[in-house]
Amino acid sequence: MIRFDDILDKVSSSYPEKDIILLKKAYVFAAQAHKGQTRRSGEPYLSHSLEVANMLANMRLDKTTLAAGLLHDVLEDTDSTAVELAQAFGKEITHLVEGVTKISRVQESSPEARQAESIRKIILAMTDDLRVIFIKLADRIHNLKTLKFLSEDKQKQIAKETLEIYAPIANRLGMGRIKAELEDLSFRFVNPEDYFEVASLVEPRRKKAERELKKIKASLEDLMNENKIPAKISYRIKRLYSIDNKMKKRGIDFGQVFDFMALRLITDTVKNCYAALGFIHQKWPHHPRRFRDLIAIPKPNLYQSLHTTIITEKNMPIEIQIRTRDMHNLAENGIGAHWKYKEKDPSHIMKEDRRLHWLREMVDLYKEQKSPREFLKSLKTDLIPEEIYVFTPRGKVITLPLGASALDFAFNIHSEIGLHCAEVKINGKGAPLKTTLKTGDRVEVITSPEKTPTRDWLNITFTSTARHSIKRWLNLQKRMKHTALGKKLWEKEAKKYKGPPEWLKEKNVLKSLASATSFRIKKMEDFYVLIGSGKIILGKKFMEKLFSAEKVIKKKETLIKKVVTKVSKKPKPIIQVKGVQLARCCSPIRGEQIIGYITAGKGITVHSLRCPRVVKEVLDADRMVDVSWEDTPKGTYKGRLLIRGEDSPGVLAKIATAIARLEGNITKADVVTFSDKKARFKLTIIIQDIRQLEAIIKKLSGMKEIFSVERM
Repeated sequence: MIRFDDILDKVSSSYPEKDIILLKKAYVFAAQAHKGQTRRSGEPYLSHSLEVANMLANMRLDKTTLAAGLLHDVLEDTDSTAVELAQAFGKEITHLVEGVTKISRVQESSPEARQAESIRKIILAMTDDLRVIFIKLADRIHNLKTLKFLSEDKQKQIAKETLEIYAPIANRLGMGRIKAELEDLSFRFVNPEDYFEVASLVEPRRKKAERELKKIKASLEDLMNENKIPAKISYRIKRLYSIDNKMKKRGIDFGQVFDFMALRLITDTVKNCYAALGFIHQKWPHHPRRFRDLIAIPKPNLYQSLHTTIITEKNMPIEIQIRTRDMHNLAENGIGAHWKYKEKDPSHIMKEDRRLHWLREMVDLYKEQKSPREFLKSLKTDLIPEEIYVFTPRGKVITLPLGASALDFAFNIHSEIGLHCAEVKINGKGAPLKTTLKTGDRVEVITSPEKTPTRDWLNITFTSTARHSIKRWLNLQKRMKHTALGKKLWEKEAKKYKGPPEWLKEKNVLKSLASATSFRIKKMEDFYVLIGSGKIILGKKFMEKLFSAEKVIKKKETLIKKVVTKVSKKPKPIIQVKGVQLARCCSPIRGEQIIGYITAGKGITVHSLRCPRVVKEVLDADRMVDVSWEDTPKGTYKGRLLIRGEDSPGVLAKIATAIARLEGNITKADVVTFSDKKARFKLTIIIQDIRQLEAIIKKLSGMKEIFSVERM
């Protein structure tokens, strides 16, 4: 068990006396709060708080974080209150302890919802003060070390959560040492069979590998001394979880894990990193496909190093990593190594640090994405990125996750470029927007102000940045469409009623809406959106409820009469069909008589006047609106025909030929023959407008083998 004095020994040289006094005060408070409490292991509960604070001290964090680490469980597991904590230690430390406590208190019914809520709380806590996650990661590491004292189900749940949430977050923050420890501690509990299988492959080779590493290390030290390059060299055997992960992801066996053995060379300058690399390549042959310059092109978490794989005299591959001391510190401790203790506003780092760009995106995503499943999908894509490196026409390197498309690239450059991406060129040749990119591709984006996203774009984008921008644009367009429609419907409906001169003024309408509906409506635009989306249906009942004193009685008409009147008088339509959903029940075709119907939550759906749901008055008359094909661009429509005729040789071919000559295209044919030599043909055809369909019907009706043709 770590002692408090051991922690003080680590920080006393870098902390002033007043900071030491604060830590002592936090220790005493925690000891009193946890007095008499023990953990499942039988150890005093305070031992956990000390272990967490010790890890934070190893990360060289500030006195506020260490004090919060000592106190991180007092609100969760003792009778201490936030008020008492604030009185004793102030708002900043209390705020950190509350942030850790909120993450721990997740009670959701489904595992998916629980995981989404956990991540949400972590993200919100991190954006508020990044030090919360440092404390939580240290807390998780020590809990994993004592996991054997819990039930098997609990062991697996905590370990699985660690691999899916905490280790990826540590990786994204560049905290390599913490990430590795979290993964290794969890692996055995999540998948014990794989753990022992990989261990059985590694252990027999460990001693031999260590002998070879010591030999190469000595040769490498001599090489650096000969060339006067200052270097500190260490070696390692690849971790079990990392080996298992690589074998599964790449579909390779153990013998193809080339970085099973690795040496790390730490020197003083970038210049000496490249110089050391040159001398190493002169002495040993290297694997050309295993070289990576992550100094010139850092990872998204700003990790930098040179990686090369040499082949020893015994034909054994050994990876060598070369970096400066600063790069090594950053690789081990990530953003924790750059924590600005003197910043008055901890959120400053969140706003400025490039490693946290993904975190800012996740905050925006969560605000708009209400589905836990979609949120988790986007989050995991961003948390566990396998990177590719592609280039702009000017040679700028763009880092994207593996699987990213050309359209993802466009959105990565700028959201406006993505939103108006018309075409792309990859390595000088035109390519579809859905093309999956690979490292080394040079991508050029051509934009057009007329080009805008469609919902299909969501099927060809991989990154949350692109998907978030597309969804936001589509939602904005939908809102604008609903707003325009709602305003027209309101203005039309309001003309049917009389009242005092002031009754339709915005403030009076909003005041009436507050009592007449359950919706929170702050401005008229919100009201219009609710009307246009079908969430508020205008009509006599609604208007009477809204303005009972000013109502007028309207004449009641049957739906058929109302429709006939509309058609005969050809009223000015409220909305054009362009961009509006066509009803599947009747598949209206451009040029035929139509009516709009407001579907709750979806807005306008266009029906043909011949639609059985219209003719039989199934649809609510109050939801009917005038629509028009005017200004609708040419497109393709589905027409469904029911044809009855003779069951004679070649009749289907004659029907198909007749349709083709009139430039129709059959996409589906269902043929049934009967014993009396008759047949029934159900066809789905693609046409451009109602005139073309009528011409096809006329042509087919004139064939001697055909008895009747009608639309379905």
